[in-house]
Amino acid sequence: MEEVAHKNTFTNYSMCLRDAVETFTKGLINCLFDTNYEQENGVQTKQLFFKILERLSIENKECFWFDFQKSFTGIRGKLDLDALAFLNSDPAAKSLREVYLAYPGFYAIAVYRLSNQLLKQEINILPRMMSEFAHSTTGTDIHPGAEIGDSFFIDHATGIVIGETTIIKNNVTIFQGVTLGGLQVKKNMASIKRHPTIENNVIIYANATILGGDVVIGKNSVIGANVCIMESTPVNSVVTVQAENKIFQRD
Repeated sequence: MEEVAHKNTFTNYSMCLRDAVETFTKGLINCLFDTNYEQENGVQTKQLFFKILERLSIENKECFWFDFQKSFTGIRGKLDLDALAFLNSDPAAKSLREVYLAYPGFYAIAVYRLSNQLLKQEINILPRMMSEFAHSTTGTDIHPGAEIGDSFFIDHATGIVIGETTIIKNNVTIFQGVTLGGLQVKKNMASIKRHPTIENNVIIYANATILGGDVVIGKNSVIGANVCIMESTPVNSVVTVQAENKIFQRD
């Protein structure tokens, strides 16, 4: 009996649903940046959205899609600012087209902004599935519940974790391996702010870890590589790890 109940519980959560969410997410990105794709495949993306909500037992599909579609212009505007931050900050970036097509960090941000909008519309599970698809594709794990401002730049998008209650303000840059996480993992802590706040114009270098819901990184700060922070830092801070490099000449 227990085995039968288990099978019934997961009837609507098959791998087919995951495949549909991945296809839907790719279609959304294409609709945002390709007018021809939107004209040719926009209806298919909408219908796939309806099917996913139906599988998740979510009603009022038309209303959800109407509100979601209205948000596209604002989301595209934010993503253009993000792409410009990539172009202006990365010496290797030669054009906006290169950022749109070749930067996994930008792709992760694009999926985040779409999934964040769906979460604001109180659609459950789907935003989380979208973020996990982006995670598996790019190596960047951004929870759709995080709050991220304009001109966000992720350099080398590998091993990055941004927790559910993280707040990132404008003009923030983070490098590979950065974790913006929580100190507590207890389930009864779920309703409180568990992840840090990053103020404007902050740079966080590779493999830095910032933990705790009360932690605020002051604006215009620089957090060095391999730093672990569990307390707030003032405005204009520079935080580094004291490390000594020893260089020897070989015989």
